[in-house]
Amino acid sequence: MAQAMTIDLLSDSLHAAPGLLGYKLSHRTDEGVASGIIVETEAYNSTDPASHTYRGQTARNSVMFGPPGHAYIYFTYGMHYCVNVVTGPVGDGQAVLIRALEPIEGLDIMKKRRHTDDIKQLTNGPAKLVQALGIAKADYGINLFTSKKLYIKPGIKPQTVIQTTRVGIRQAIEKPWRFYIGNNSYISKP
Repeated sequence: MAQAMTIDLLSDSLHAAPGLLGYKLSHRTDEGVASGIIVETEAYNSTDPASHTYRGQTARNSVMFGPPGHAYIYFTYGMHYCVNVVTGPVGDGQAVLIRALEPIEGLDIMKKRRHTDDIKQLTNGPAKLVQALGIAKADYGINLFTSKKLYIKPGIKPQTVIQTTRVGIRQAIEKPWRFYIGNNSYISKP
């Protein structure tokens, strides 16, 4: 499955977001490894009113201002965690939200964590994929490209990439900063 792939995480989130499509996100826990191919992403940066960095650096978003390739994990809606990949130069406050995965490894673990046998419902949303993979707040700040616990590796090269508007936000909804692999049945919203 693996192909020679490169992604420039130092580039802005708008270039990194489509570049992450096709990469494999994996999480190793005591239960085993659960992983999937990244099939949907969204870009965020400090000029964006929908971004956690829009109003500057805080304790919550500090990793987004650090070096690229690290995990920004945050709690949302008082009940869910989401995972992002920090991008851009240090101090710039950018990240790419991982919105959906195509599950490929550890399906039994994911089904148990998500309380469903429906493979299409395991990782088709940012909170769902975090729950399915067992990602936790303790994973905040991990280098996703050097860690052996929570990590991203080359996967497949997408044939078609669709660019459209982001979902689940209230501001800057007109920005076409959402990217997904065309004809993939594991994305969060068609």
